[in-house]
This record gives sequence, structure tokens and C-alpha cells, in this order.
Amino acid sequence: MALDTKVIERVITIDAPPEIVFRLLTDPIQYVTWKGRLAELEPRRGGAFRVEFASAKDIAAGKYVEVVRDRRVVFTWGWEGNERVPPGSSTVEIDLQPMGSGTRLRLVHRGLPQEAVASHTEGWDYFLPRLTDVAEGRPAREAPQHTESTT
Repeated sequence: MALDTKVIERVITIDAPPEIVFRLLTDPIQYVTWKGRLAELEPRRGGAFRVEFASAKDIAAGKYVEVVRDRRVVFTWGWEGNERVPPGSSTVEIDLQPMGSGTRLRLVHRGLPQEAVASHTEGWDYFLPRLTDVAEGRPAREAPQHTESTT
């Protein structure tokens, strides 16, 4: 029986060059400035993607599928210990396109079961503005704690 799935798609413009945005997506030290508290990132095909959130029990995990420097990052996504969305069970594609001195970022998250779409949509809607803040040189905005249920 196939899972009912839906695609999450977000397009944002960031006032920072693709090189900066790419670094925030692939460098473990930079990544945690906007998402998570500890990241193990090996940005190459087959490399580990693992991000631990505020609660050590909330850990997103998968593998990198494609990495094109300053242009594209694709990785699988899921949650350790979660049967609904296990590690590697969905895919996140992020494309970076230069726009003047800034970047157009397009994120597509596909392969989630229907019951997980709303929480992951809420998560991306929280974390993408934080990515924008950091890329543009501001501290990441604060909000209530986000856990497994909200990406």
C-alpha cells in the first residue's frame, strides 16, 4: 500500500550571495546558527546528514543525494526513532539561483506521509526566515521550541 504524499514548496529571496547561503546549508558550524544545536554534515553524495535539535531525542537524519557547490543541495530526511517519518524516508531539494547580489532559494520537500505534511510545513516556515536572518547578517529570530513534530 503506497503512502499518500504531498510536496512542500517554498521560494524565498535572500539578500546574500549563493556562496553564503550554500555555506549555511552545508557547513555544520554554520548550519546550527539557524537550525538545530548540533549537526553532522558530510556534503557529498552518500554523506551523512544528521541534525540534533534542542531535545537530544529530536534528531533528523538522512544522506546527501546531490551537492553542487553554491547551486544545489539534495538530501534525504526523516527522524530517528520515528516510524511515521523514519530517517531517509523523504527528500529535501534546495536550489540556489543568483539574483543580483542576492539569492533565490527554492526548497521542495517530497515524500512525506500526509499526516506529517502540516508539521513539516510549519517547520520550514519557521526555519527559512531564520536562514534568511543569518545569511543577511542578523541574529536568527527566536520562537517557541521546535521539535520533531515541527521539523
